[in-house]
Amino acid sequence: MTNQTIRVGIVGAGANTRSRHIPGLRAIPGVEIVSVCNRTPESSRNAAKQLGIPVACDDWKQLVESPDIDAVLIGTWPYMHARVTQAALAANKHVLCEARMACDATEAHSMLDASRARPGLVAQIVPSPYSLRVDRMIQRLLAEGYIGELLAVDVRVGGAFLDAESPMHWRQDFDLSGYNVLGMGIWYEAMMRWIGAATRVSAMGKTCARMRKDQNDLLRPVRVPEHVDIIAEMACGAQAHLQFSAVTGLAGAPEATLFGSNGTLRFSQDKLFGGKRGDIELAEIDIPAELQGRWRVEEEFVAAIRGQGVITHTTFEDGVKYMEFTEAVARSMARGACVTLPLEP
Repeated sequence: MTNQTIRVGIVGAGANTRSRHIPGLRAIPGVEIVSVCNRTPESSRNAAKQLGIPVACDDWKQLVESPDIDAVLIGTWPYMHARVTQAALAANKHVLCEARMACDATEAHSMLDASRARPGLVAQIVPSPYSLRVDRMIQRLLAEGYIGELLAVDVRVGGAFLDAESPMHWRQDFDLSGYNVLGMGIWYEAMMRWIGAATRVSAMGKTCARMRKDQNDLLRPVRVPEHVDIIAEMACGAQAHLQFSAVTGLAGAPEATLFGSNGTLRFSQDKLFGGKRGDIELAEIDIPAELQGRWRVEEEFVAAIRGQGVITHTTFEDGVKYMEFTEAVARSMARGACVTLPLEP
């Protein structure tokens, strides 16, 4: 498929699709976006007109099964990811699926199984974007022993006060987002790039505004926590504390810190800081140009379809790992007990 035009259909032209994926795909020679389907026919027609897409489909199955496309970009909320992915792969279409991968680990495994059943097709999850610039530098420093033995990890993501009066967002709607909580899966995915996966999880969570109005102005219960504390035992031997919150006003910018026997690394606001035993404070670490990562999701997707590369950010295998972690957190909160990873079926 090296010289063949790649025709893409979009299921769910949301904000990230419009700001990232459509410009990214259109910047690649030989790629055409030919169809779009949103939740309603009217929304599909509006999106097609606004985005200059030739075909507006009334039904996502019509789009997925069309012989006029080679690949499907899934930009819906998580509740649609598994069913659209499986249908697209069954229709012999390559798949680029928005994060978060699915609603739960079972759905994520079903997506992985479908992709493995068709090894000739490309299947990619949109990666966590926050740490792309620094990932390789962190990996290099850890490999070189910059901090010595990794002992503890601290991830804190919050900084906003509780907004109890705002309407229910899709991320607060369990029916649309499943077990995904705030930025938990995205930050865990980044952490996996640095130090690998967790083997045991213990978590507590709290929903502070228990009822919110939906789009129809009806009060509905909120089942997705707004504050979560997680203790995780990592396969590398470190212990991690992760906090994700929508209630920690003035907590500062999100940050992840790796504490070692002889040094510390901290990532915050797209910058990397470090210090060693004997230093009095952390200092910003210069990242050589050749080690600086960048957003290249659409570029990697198309290159893999053309046989010019492989998917690194993010594979379905890695997506399953962060969805298992996500569900382990939910199980731990529900049971009040530690949960071992990988999950039992």
